[in-house]
Amino acid sequence: MQYICPLVVVTDLPRSREFYESVLEVRVKFDFGANITFEGDFSLQTIDSWAQFIEQDQGAIRLGARNGELYFETEDIEAFAQKLAQRADIRYVHGLKEHRWGQRVVRFYDPDGNIIEVGEDMCGLCRRFFAQGWSVEEICAHTMLPPDFVKNCRA
Repeated sequence: MQYICPLVVVTDLPRSREFYESVLEVRVKFDFGANITFEGDFSLQTIDSWAQFIEQDQGAIRLGARNGELYFETEDIEAFAQKLAQRADIRYVHGLKEHRWGQRVVRFYDPDGNIIEVGEDMCGLCRRFFAQGWSVEEICAHTMLPPDFVKNCRA
């Protein structure tokens, strides 16, 4: 068996496609009409086709349940946060913040209330700590990352 990808249900596929392509800069890998799969392997499915698949009324499907998220990483979290700030259609879960392990992240909603998190990539986090004079051991203790990963990020 092989895991393929998560699927998120949306009410307006063209609107959601534009949002994901413009905000997250992802590209469509497959377009099946009522379902699209992006590079990076996650899919959007129309609510009407999803309801048919699971043999339910559309009213039984709850969007924006806040019980999961799609997670992305970026090398430049500050630039991404500035990009979001330029858009009037962004609804935030929270703005740019730093987690206890040091990673900076921002969470926001897609047009249907699904949560998206964009975080500082973990090698970038390690490089930021190295630039501040932290040792491998200090970074590992703070981030919970394994030493080999942290050392490989130094380059």
